[in-house]
Amino acid sequence: MITQPYRLYIERRDASRNMARFYSLEIGSNLFGEICLTRRWGRIGALGQTAAHGFSREDEAIRLFLVLVRRKLRRGYRPRMRAPAEKPVT
Repeated sequence: MITQPYRLYIERRDASRNMARFYSLEIGSNLFGEICLTRRWGRIGALGQTAAHGFSREDEAIRLFLVLVRRKLRRGYRPRMRAPAEKPVT
């Protein structure tokens, strides 16, 4: 059983290299009730690829989650920046 949800969505953009990538991580349970770390990655706007890793203990999944986050942050991935909301025209 998962004690708290773990989710992360980060992006890496570089217009000069025509790069727009995403990476997401989520710890949850699979259909059999096992702890599962699910990774998704690819070009923003595409479905991308998916990989799932099963664990017997939650702390093992959290450890891999943190390793992957550190690795992606070192490579330049950052949380998605939202565009400021436009003011309504009156």
